[in-house]
Amino acid sequence: MFSSIPQFLEIWSSESASTLKLLKVLTNNSLSQIIYPEGRTLGQLANHILETLTELPSKLQLGIQEEHADFSDVKEIVSKYERCSHELVESIAHKWTDADLLKTNNLYGEDWTNAFSLQVLIMHQCHHRGQMTVLMRQAGLIVPGIYGPSKEEWAALIG
Repeated sequence: MFSSIPQFLEIWSSESASTLKLLKVLTNNSLSQIIYPEGRTLGQLANHILETLTELPSKLQLGIQEEHADFSDVKEIVSKYERCSHELVESIAHKWTDADLLKTNNLYGEDWTNAFSLQVLIMHQCHHRGQMTVLMRQAGLIVPGIYGPSKEEWAALIG
């Protein structure tokens, strides 16, 4: 869990860069990739990440408005993610102090500290990035490495 705003901002910088790395590999055709009929498509997962990037912070008194996302163009998805991520960073950096991380809000029927809420935001994003990588492989896309080299990156490293 986070004990300081700079700590969160450093981790968010890395995690949001990883999310952008995945989003930028998507193609408009790949957005319809699905693993099973009732499952989310690759595009629905990308849009879900976008929605959560405004939905959860909107409940934390950061002045961020919850927005619905239903984009079918990768450039729009990437642009929206960049804008929402920047807005999150700016809001936290300018509106909160380290003491605000200990404040609680009732979220989803439970009392969560702001620090825990930010941790959930990051882990939620990581969870859906993992789902996206499976669908990306099925769609024939080259998956970039996130926490280490991907299959293709590793093959290039060992030659």
